[in-house]
Amino acid sequence: MNDGDATVALNATFDSDLKNAIEKLKQDRVYKRLNYLASPQDARVQMEGRGEVVILSSNNYLGLSNDPAVIAAGIDGLKKFGAGTGSVRFICGTFTIHRDLEKAIADLVGTEASLSYVSAWNANEGLTATIVEQNDFVVSDALNQLNGLAKVIGRSHSPISCSPAYFRKSRSTPARSLLKRAGSSSMG
Repeated sequence: MNDGDATVALNATFDSDLKNAIEKLKQDRVYKRLNYLASPQDARVQMEGRGEVVILSSNNYLGLSNDPAVIAAGIDGLKKFGAGTGSVRFICGTFTIHRDLEKAIADLVGTEASLSYVSAWNANEGLTATIVEQNDFVVSDALNQLNGLAKVIGRSHSPISCSPAYFRKSRSTPARSLLKRAGSSSMG
């Protein structure tokens, strides 16, 4: 490869494994493709290549994504704080408006503090990565999205998945146990 060549040499085995994994995802009909929206998020959107589509899996269940008051508040926030911190809040700093929101949430639910995330998925990942250690044992509702740090028994979405018996199942070494319910996962 010369300096002007834009291709990157990959390990042939690794490349083949990736291609095979992607092909399996496609065969299993779980390969994710991006759908491009040409309109604001709403119950009905204009989706590139598909026209008008009804969205049933959105976190916009309150219908606020295109609400004029929310848009105006967003514009005000952009004018006051700019387009973001430039990186994650813990590295580059957090805005006073985050602190105000988290205090209001803590006051509302009666806790000492709260932490806001941009999505339930991010919150789930943040909590799990923070409190779960290598030998911990996690019993999770199948609707949760977990990060794979701990041994997980994913069960179907049913009350039995919350049974204490699952906490005692298959543990060869002492470990802490964590129960994760579907309430901590995202809508989609």
